[in-house]
Amino acid sequence: MKKGKVDALLGIVFGDEGKGKVVDVFTPEYDVVARFAGGPNAGHTIIFEGQKFVLRSIPSGIFAKDKVNIIGNGCVIAPDLFMAEAKELEAAGYDLKERLHISKRAHLILPTHRVLDRAYEAAKGKAKVGTTGKGIGPTYSDKAARIGLRVGDILDRFEEKYAALKARHEQILKDLHYTDYDITDEEKLWLEGVEYLRGFHLTDTEIEINRYLKEGKNVLAEGAQGTMLDIDHGTYPFVSSSNTTSGGVCTGLGIGPTDIREVFGIFKAYSTRVGSGPFPVELFDETGDTLREVGHEYGAVTGRNRRCGWVDLVALKYAIMINGVTQLIMMKSDVLDGFDTIKACVAYKKDGVVMEDMPFETEGCEAVYKELPGWKEDLSHMTDESQFPQAFKDYIRFLETELETPITILSVGPDRAQTIVRKK
Repeated sequence: MKKGKVDALLGIVFGDEGKGKVVDVFTPEYDVVARFAGGPNAGHTIIFEGQKFVLRSIPSGIFAKDKVNIIGNGCVIAPDLFMAEAKELEAAGYDLKERLHISKRAHLILPTHRVLDRAYEAAKGKAKVGTTGKGIGPTYSDKAARIGLRVGDILDRFEEKYAALKARHEQILKDLHYTDYDITDEEKLWLEGVEYLRGFHLTDTEIEINRYLKEGKNVLAEGAQGTMLDIDHGTYPFVSSSNTTSGGVCTGLGIGPTDIREVFGIFKAYSTRVGSGPFPVELFDETGDTLREVGHEYGAVTGRNRRCGWVDLVALKYAIMINGVTQLIMMKSDVLDGFDTIKACVAYKKDGVVMEDMPFETEGCEAVYKELPGWKEDLSHMTDESQFPQAFKDYIRFLETELETPITILSVGPDRAQTIVRKK
């Protein structure tokens, strides 16, 4: 029997690219959908049949009722938030308990992790990272320090282990003089979430995934956040706490690199970023406001305004290289419909020096732009690339030439039906 393969679906800039929608569209072609990194700081929005769902921890393949969905060992889980998310899906008619499998090796976000997140940000003052406050960073810190609690721990001496880690966190908070908090109600709900979590398939998902591959089944690995938020290759320290790149697929699911077939890189036709950190293409003018309003650029989890700018080819080239991207997927093409002129950042400039490659430090860099004519037509009703206006075709061709990677799928609206697969 021919062995199955893993295809990776990654956001390749600052996240919020629309991964959830693409996973949902791709799911029919796969047997398994697996999340390999991140936690409830990721908000994957899916709209279909007049309904809107925001998934935070649960893979976006959950709407296909014949598919297995896996939360891998590279993820972190907040039991209370997971319970709320899962119950919302169950109320909408989606039965999760048989189809959602959770790695015993995934780490748990404690209520005190969220307090620590707030305390650390407060201590940084103006240098704050701009986290979502979900406790992600402190949880991954405990993982690296080898003191964290994992999903598998809820099956053995859990109360004892939980009390010990909670006490450790409380001592840190005391040392930080951060004592004005009360987790009584939050902890009660969190413990209910732990009990709820026990009702799911808690398994050794790395063994399970490799068994599926051996049986010839194909796996779609769903990323969270984006390459420029990767702990190693992103705009450190303004990054997430996990490996959001294709390398994270292997470590976050327990598969070998030779099992990866295609790496799909998702990006928007323009750029956005949430939170603090350098962003050379950021626009502070009317154009930036228009991109935000037309693109509805507000965080799916936090509701925060996203910072907006033109497409950044320096960042995209870097991300394509880091991930070994084989195909590109361009989202929100329709947001640019109204512009007379479209710009693309082709280089950075700092202290008079022009750089086409991603520098170690992007703080203080200015964007160098190339201008292209806009298409001034509504793309949202188009269903085939033969309908595209010539200026939009030219924009696609320009991007493919610069990035040396084919754009094989385009999104022209939020609905799953507004997805166009280009002829290869």
